[in-house]
Amino acid sequence: MNITEKVSYIKGLAEGLKLDEATKEGKVLLAVLDVLNDIAYQVEDMDSDLNDMADVVGDLDDAVLELEEEVYGECQCGHDHDECDCCGDDEEDVYEITCPKCSNTVVVDFDVIVAGGILCPNCGEPLEFDLSGLEEGEEE
Repeated sequence: MNITEKVSYIKGLAEGLKLDEATKEGKVLLAVLDVLNDIAYQVEDMDSDLNDMADVVGDLDDAVLELEEEVYGECQCGHDHDECDCCGDDEEDVYEITCPKCSNTVVVDFDVIVAGGILCPNCGEPLEFDLSGLEEGEEE
């Protein structure tokens, strides 16, 4: 039985008592029942809203997990990156590049840097990398 059903039951019991609205006690009890009824409906509405929000958060969590899998993939051992300790040392180094135009931070691996450049995913500005200061086979 939910809260509104319980309040309705109590109101039915009160009606069975045939409370007299002319008495002080009757006025107080009937007013308390009205307030309790209003509270019960508000709690029911909030519970419904909370369930809707929980569904949205669950959908967002699923979407983020799918996006993480799309971006990061799986480790070589087949574990999720969050759960894996065995491949952590074998992962490639990643580099954070800040776009000079929009200040967006882009994370790339060394292969992208070796390729010479990419477009900023935020504003489309070409991000070029100068590797002339590196010796052959050296990664910084």
